[in-house]
Amino acid sequence: MVMPVETVKLASIVMKFTPQMFPFLKKIELDSDIVLVNGIEALETEDAMEIIQFSISEHQKDAWLQ
Repeated sequence: MVMPVETVKLASIVMKFTPQMFPFLKKIELDSDIVLVNGIEALETEDAMEIIQFSISEHQKDAWLQ
């Protein structure tokens, strides 16, 4: 069985599920490509939050603390 996949920008997920967070995310985070099995319509709010949190932590891995 082939699972349909959809690639979307993190910005699309944020705007659909948590638009109030949009101003707090960096452009590089919002431009991240996210591959979704079954597409954005199949996402639940909890799944979207996990994706957003993971993306932010991935972009912070290489950040230097000052």
